[in-house]
Amino acid sequence: MSLKDHLYDLRSRLAWGLLFIAIGAIFGFFWWQWRLFGLPSLGDVVIAPYCGIPLDNRLHQGTVACQLLQTEPFEGFMIRLKVGAAAGMALTSPLWLNQVWRFIAPGLYSKERKFALVFVFAASVLFICGAVLAFYVVPQGLNVLVGFGDEKFLTALSGGAYINFVLALLLIFGVSFELPLVVVMLNQVGVVSYEKLNKWRRGIIFALFIFAAIATPGTDPISMVFLAVALTLLFEVAIQMARVHDRRAAKKLAAENLVELDDNEAAPFDYTPSSVEEEPVEAPATPQKRPNYDDAT
Repeated sequence: MSLKDHLYDLRSRLAWGLLFIAIGAIFGFFWWQWRLFGLPSLGDVVIAPYCGIPLDNRLHQGTVACQLLQTEPFEGFMIRLKVGAAAGMALTSPLWLNQVWRFIAPGLYSKERKFALVFVFAASVLFICGAVLAFYVVPQGLNVLVGFGDEKFLTALSGGAYINFVLALLLIFGVSFELPLVVVMLNQVGVVSYEKLNKWRRGIIFALFIFAAIATPGTDPISMVFLAVALTLLFEVAIQMARVHDRRAAKKLAAENLVELDDNEAAPFDYTPSSVEEEPVEAPATPQKRPNYDDAT
């Protein structure tokens, strides 16, 4: 396609992607209070970690078991819109990601398409696993944070502060789970080998614990330990995958007798050009004699 056609295609893909995200955001906005098929509503799911705090340590009314504080007139509306947009974007991700894929896929070879599909699938699964782990870590983290008051304080979190804390924790856990995938990709392209990863194992694990301590927004040891341990396990899996990949690559080189070669030594390939069968050359046709009209009388 020409540059003009590419721009038209990009505009079309962006329009469809934004339309899908907008539809998902509208659905998430109403899902905040809907209980579909007997399932909990989006608001119930989001507020569940806060409700995990012991009843004696948080503010509550007699009729309602669990509520957040609204300190501004439009705080509830903005929280509902923000959470609904995030949930709708996650639910409609196969649709708008398909638009992105259909824009970049024509420029890739078939092997590159398979490689990209595996990468996107693995990245999506790891992000979801990280977000789910963060959702189960939030109640433990909140219990630790509110427990420092030693019953001298009563917890009454505002809706904005709580939602920002939960969304930040979900995002940090989800993105952090992509780090082992980056290690595997670097090993696949030959940037990092298993020997280097094995040599740097202790230093990388120590760096993962430092990263977890800095990245977790709650500054509580529970979130930090959960994230660091999960990243360490995933990093160990990445190292073993790099080990298998390098072992297969070494066997392939050994089969081709390329292992013992020096970097400046030429590979033992047969560079003799193959002979080309000569085709019989046809004799040029005898040109006809041009008649001499001057002699004709």
